[in-house]
Amino acid sequence: MSPEAPRVPDRNPVPAVPAGIHCAADYEAFARRKLDAPVYEYIAGGSGEDRTVAANRAAFDTLAILPRLLRELRSGHTRIRLLDRELAHPILLAPLAFQQLVHPRGEAEAAAAAAATDTCIVCSTLASCRLEDLAALAGPQRWFQLYFQPDRETTLGLVERAQAAGYGAIVVTLDTPVQTPSLRSLRAGFRLPPTLQPPNLAGVAAPPQSPLAPGASRIFQGMMSEAPTRDDFAWLLRQTKLPVLAKGVLRPDDATMLRDLGAAGIVVSNHGGRALDGVPASLEMLGPVRRALGPGFPLLVDGGIRSGSDVFKALALGADAVLVGRLQAYAACVAGALGVAHMIRLLREELELCMALSGCATVPEIDAGMLVATTVET
Repeated sequence: MSPEAPRVPDRNPVPAVPAGIHCAADYEAFARRKLDAPVYEYIAGGSGEDRTVAANRAAFDTLAILPRLLRELRSGHTRIRLLDRELAHPILLAPLAFQQLVHPRGEAEAAAAAAATDTCIVCSTLASCRLEDLAALAGPQRWFQLYFQPDRETTLGLVERAQAAGYGAIVVTLDTPVQTPSLRSLRAGFRLPPTLQPPNLAGVAAPPQSPLAPGASRIFQGMMSEAPTRDDFAWLLRQTKLPVLAKGVLRPDDATMLRDLGAAGIVVSNHGGRALDGVPASLEMLGPVRRALGPGFPLLVDGGIRSGSDVFKALALGADAVLVGRLQAYAACVAGALGVAHMIRLLREELELCMALSGCATVPEIDAGMLVATTVET
């Protein structure tokens, strides 16, 4: 017999899902071991002292699921209708900036995973990849997340590019006109690499900074001078025929105000704890916002979701769908597109198992009557 030919290493090895991944939440522990410590602290942390990050997770533990028995479940499924389109399941990939921090191909991995799993992805203005390139990789269900830019011409340019690339909705983030520092990441020594610049804003010059008047505030007269207003939101609605969802809403009165201005949907969110530290958990405000908007108006939520039972609880409190943020970064770090696709599959199967064992064959059957306040320490 001739000797066995030497094995030629794969120049582009496909990462495998580690054997120790048993649930979606497991990806965080594996990513923590793989990432440089400052990068992990930046992704895992929020603003200030991380009080809101902790509140987002703790809110899910205040609720228990109360099952129904003897239900017919053989025709069960997770399909939903959202913005007049059918989605295979109510789990969306949230907009995350600068994903090249966790994978060389950045958001391209999440986009490919979304296409492979019939998942709607929301692509960030501050992505590491051009929005057109992500549109070519993502499936038919893709939305574009917009940050208002200092001038309307640049904002309009982003909207027009998103429309031309086939994005089905605009999700405009309203809760971070000023970025609150993350003390956790600063203490870990994190600094955004100077080479990591958002290509969607390539060629956009920073507006000239006028010197502040004596006694003026660096925050109010400086940073907040370019913050969007109601007029800016109304202007945006006039510029596009795409549905526009408002993200970063916690107050019921803000939700109804935005609906009345013409928003096509609301995303209850505290920016994953990365906006103002110390605000309520997104889950805590979901019910009040749903009651203010009434049934039928598109409502999504993000913040702290780590399992299918978390998704179930959010749906029970009135969300039509959820957005998953940090988990997709952890999964991309561990196993690229395969990891993100696997994470989505795990979340979806965890949701299906929760629905089956609680007696809910379809998402509309999940309502507030499925939940009770828990008195058990977790």
